[in-house]
Amino acid sequence: MLTFLLCLILFSVGLYCVLRKRNIIKIIVGIGIMEYAANLFFVLIGYRERGRSPIFATDQVIQNMVDPLPQAVVLTAIVIGLSVMLLLVAVAIRIYERYGTFDITKIDKLKG
Repeated sequence: MLTFLLCLILFSVGLYCVLRKRNIIKIIVGIGIMEYAANLFFVLIGYRERGRSPIFATDQVIQNMVDPLPQAVVLTAIVIGLSVMLLLVAVAIRIYERYGTFDITKIDKLKG
């Protein structure tokens, strides 16, 4: 239960960065922290205390096995999150080239 609370705290730190910071790079880091907190939460859902790995064998009894599905989903989410993060960094670089700042309050108008 404590680990779920720590995931919530980590997600809250990321949400704070997204909502309160005015620097684009800090906002991107906050999005990354929120993503990692969500991934950690999904992995913890499939975890079992003293659980065994779900390897198929004829002599194994199906008891107290760790659920592999959340781990597989998180691996996919990590790849998607990395591509989204790269897209956000590319947009931040283009904004910096156009306006010369990462501060979103100093960017007066965005047009293509």
